[in-house]
Amino acid sequence: MSSNVVNQYPSSAITTWSGFVYQGKVALYHCLRLINEGKEDFSLQLDSSDDFAIYEDNKLTSAHQVKAKISKYRSGYADALEKSSKIELDRTKGITRYFHVSVDLDDTNDHIGINGEVVKFYSYKNKKYCGLGEIENLTKDIIKEISLKNKVNLSETLINNNYCILSEKISNKALEIHKLVQIDGQKANEAAYNNRIHSKNILNETLDEKSYNDKEYSSLKLKSDLYIFLETKLDQSLESIPEKTYFRSINLFNHIRSISTENLKSLCQLMKPSERFNTIQKSDIRRYSDLIEKLDIDPILKNFPHYKDRDRKFFLPTALDIRDLEDKDGCTSDLLDEMESNEDLLKLLFEYNHLIAYKSVDSFIINTKYTHHEDLSCQEVKDRIDSNITKSFCLKIINQKDAEAALK
Repeated sequence: MSSNVVNQYPSSAITTWSGFVYQGKVALYHCLRLINEGKEDFSLQLDSSDDFAIYEDNKLTSAHQVKAKISKYRSGYADALEKSSKIELDRTKGITRYFHVSVDLDDTNDHIGINGEVVKFYSYKNKKYCGLGEIENLTKDIIKEISLKNKVNLSETLINNNYCILSEKISNKALEIHKLVQIDGQKANEAAYNNRIHSKNILNETLDEKSYNDKEYSSLKLKSDLYIFLETKLDQSLESIPEKTYFRSINLFNHIRSISTENLKSLCQLMKPSERFNTIQKSDIRRYSDLIEKLDIDPILKNFPHYKDRDRKFFLPTALDIRDLEDKDGCTSDLLDEMESNEDLLKLLFEYNHLIAYKSVDSFIINTKYTHHEDLSCQEVKDRIDSNITKSFCLKIINQKDAEAALK
């Protein structure tokens, strides 16, 4: 391959978590803002000419550099600002250049590069930064404005749904390129450059009035909530998280993004098997991800994140929080009750019957009444178990220390 072909496309901008989480949300916000201002014919390009870029008539009109939580001081962005001012490939002299940050900086005056090109800090209404926790509501506000201008009456549910779909579409596009980078950098560069999202597609998704049944909406909301909680947690810990833990968190996040909705529901149930799953809880996500980060072992990211010991027994991380004897008794009772009434959970626990607790006073065993998950509906088998004729399977709750010892 000649050097001309190699240099035909800019290097993909994806290098870190912020490259495909925060920037995707910012890119969606900016596109909707353009649509709301009356622009109808443009394309969004991700991770190529810059973190994202806007093209009109196949010409780059604005380039956007996005930085999530690097520093509160402008000096921490000096190199990135100068990079944003560079003239290269489609980033020609005189184009609009924006710099997006997620924290309030001490100085947000325009940056003038060595070549004289100007880089402006992007404004979100009356301020020049926008945190990960703020961007969603700002974006939904614009969706409301666009729907009113187009005389489309979107309910709050549809606004939430349409936001989730748009956000997911942009994030998935960036993730596709990210995966390509790891396999073939040149193909990734070409894919990132050419694979754009047109404004008409964004507008159509924004104004979609298709109704969703409760199951569809619940699934969509679950995925959205889970991703937001994980994204926010990563965002909050970026400054202090060790590199090894950082990449473990990234891999966990990417894996959870890739699993099916049905498996996602099962995963949420397994996070807190002592309770019937209804809605995702922030505290459970935090405990679950904290446990995986703290265990000095990389999980097996296949189906549900898990571990295996030398005897090939499955160990499953959970958000179980058992701090004293009363919690221990309560957890035991709740788990037995839940298995009694939840056949899906019982099936899962027959395979994953070593549960690693987020916190536990000690490791302990719960004797169940079942020899196989099909026994749940068989009273005859239950009677034999109660009479000690048949040996039942045991559920093991393991604290972090014992889990690490068993898995090394």
